[in-house]
Amino acid sequence: MIPAEHNQEYYKALLEKRSEYEGVFYVGVKTTGVFCRPTCPARKPKYENCEFYETAQQALLASYRPCQRCRPLSHPNHVSDIVRQLVDVVEKNPEKRWKQQDFKNLSVDESTARRQFKKRFGMTFVEYARARRMGLALKNIRGGQTIIDTQLSTGYESSSGFRDAFSRIMGAAPTLLADNKILKASWIDTKLGPMIAIGDEDAIYLLEFVDRRGLEREVERLRIRTKSAIIPGTTGPIESIESELSQYFNGKLTEFKTSLCLLGSPFQKSVWEQLMRIPPGETRSYSDIAISLGKPSAFRAAAQANGANQLAIVIPCHRVINSNGDLGGYGGGLARKSWLLHHEKQSPSN
Repeated sequence: MIPAEHNQEYYKALLEKRSEYEGVFYVGVKTTGVFCRPTCPARKPKYENCEFYETAQQALLASYRPCQRCRPLSHPNHVSDIVRQLVDVVEKNPEKRWKQQDFKNLSVDESTARRQFKKRFGMTFVEYARARRMGLALKNIRGGQTIIDTQLSTGYESSSGFRDAFSRIMGAAPTLLADNKILKASWIDTKLGPMIAIGDEDAIYLLEFVDRRGLEREVERLRIRTKSAIIPGTTGPIESIESELSQYFNGKLTEFKTSLCLLGSPFQKSVWEQLMRIPPGETRSYSDIAISLGKPSAFRAAAQANGANQLAIVIPCHRVINSNGDLGGYGGGLARKSWLLHHEKQSPSN
């Protein structure tokens, strides 16, 4: 989400339909669940009902759908026929997981769709479709809504239609939840964007930024591995990690105490334990991690274990960099990794 200091400026631009702000921001309207371009002709919402985003992907992951009036992702003056066609198809079935055959059925070249979406929106078509799908799954998590409330607000006329959609997205039908182990998922707002926390009454299992690449697969692996259903809600550990994250981002905490459940191989767990021993404000290389484990040649395996971490920030994989000093990779994005390292070096708690 855009920093709060810009909100008044962008709201004024929205009221005045100022075209020079096209592409600078998108606005999500809480009361309608849609997101719009700055020049949308629809009746303007109240300020308190607006949320502003830098990219369409952020708005999609925040559960907003494209406005049918201003069509922020398919305006004729801005995009090609292919993009407009695909955006419309996604809206007809936003839970769909796209496969190669689906493009052939529409007589659309997959690489062309990828290239045109990337050029116009900064994300591929598959990334757009995933963001729309995940936005639906995160919608009730974000608001803490009950299953029936979610069914109504999502626009499903029948409970069976909603159950099917819920199952495709989160992996378990609501009517079956009582028969399974249940993990609860909650939306946590942070200075670096929203995160999703998943846990039970004993520990946190997953903590990731909602726009992390591959998040959907992570959630699916977690659900299968724990044989659990994942539903909106909160638990003691989730409330604890939310409080600790607030203190962390305010520079008042460097060591997390919330209970964690580490799901991984013995080697992966040993790598994660080494990560948690890296002092805040310091960094290590993958080679350093391998050496600390007594396996100096296992630096590639250490890098893979680092990337498999499902507990962002708490297990500080952002403190691992390349041997040459470059930042290396980070699931949450290199901009966040750089911010976190700088934040920890500047924190008064160090």
